[in-house]
Amino acid sequence: MKILLTGGAGYIGSHTGVELLEAGYDVVSVDNYVNSQPEALRRVEAITGKKVTAYEADVCDKAALERIFEAERPDAVIHFAGLKAVGESVAKPLMYYRNNLDSTLALLETMKKYGCTRIVFSSSATVYGQPEVLPVPETARLGCSSPYGWTKYMIEQILRDEAVADKELSVVLLRYFNPVGAHPSGLIGENPNGIPNNLMPNVLNAASGKMKELKVFGGDYPTPDGTCVRDYIHVVDLAKGHVRAIRYAMEHTGSEAINLGTGVGYSVLDIINSFEKSTGVKVPYVMTDRRPGDIPTVYADPSKAARLLDWRTEKTLDDMCRDSWAFKSRNPNGYEAE
Repeated sequence: MKILLTGGAGYIGSHTGVELLEAGYDVVSVDNYVNSQPEALRRVEAITGKKVTAYEADVCDKAALERIFEAERPDAVIHFAGLKAVGESVAKPLMYYRNNLDSTLALLETMKKYGCTRIVFSSSATVYGQPEVLPVPETARLGCSSPYGWTKYMIEQILRDEAVADKELSVVLLRYFNPVGAHPSGLIGENPNGIPNNLMPNVLNAASGKMKELKVFGGDYPTPDGTCVRDYIHVVDLAKGHVRAIRYAMEHTGSEAINLGTGVGYSVLDIINSFEKSTGVKVPYVMTDRRPGDIPTVYADPSKAARLLDWRTEKTLDDMCRDSWAFKSRNPNGYEAE
């Protein structure tokens, strides 16, 4: 069975490619490499000993998509491609709406033309906005605080509406919480362009000396240690969730939104302490003012994923920190020459 990954060379796409190949699927990647590198796919092949069919193309380019579908005839699609920096989306909302919505519309129209009726969408816990209940269930009220989040929300709605109209379509909306970690081989991991927005890349930069110190934004939140609490999930666990979602999509029609998280919240200081304990490397940090828009506590209710996908996380916080550091140590400049 052949699975097409849009954004297949990205952080989550590359790890999902590994898990799909190891589960016996054929993988086709479509990526324009704006936020990724072809090297990631070569390393996926090195880990698995299997071939990835790779196309360099923009998913917004419908003509290019049609050529790829004509050649490959995929059985299902996992849609990772999209711009994803929250801050940038606030500064450049039109760019985010144009890119993320256009790519999805072009993809759906091409899928329809070629009779491909299975899609797993890379959504986000940002669609929950400020949660009213913890842990956050899929039935929680939706609302977003950034154009990035709204693009995820809108794409979910587009996919749900299409699944109502097309009774053969199967849509799985995977709402990720906070992916961290790297493949245990140390060959692939998170490789952000420019200044990273997420916590773990900044922890790594502080630990490696690339950054003088980690800024911890706010130490006075209503949490056990005053720092923000999030649901961090190992990227390998997350990738395995996509394999389960593909299996589910092949056997069901309609649409389902499913959280992928651990169901456990960890604070910023928990991450720092776990990192130092699991790697033996100190993380210099300084407490600073709160960052506008940060929510004190968010963590998932992952029970639906257990029920529908028979999926549960296996990796610990120490695993997340240790594997992140192994990738960073082996690739101090990301996928650039070692």
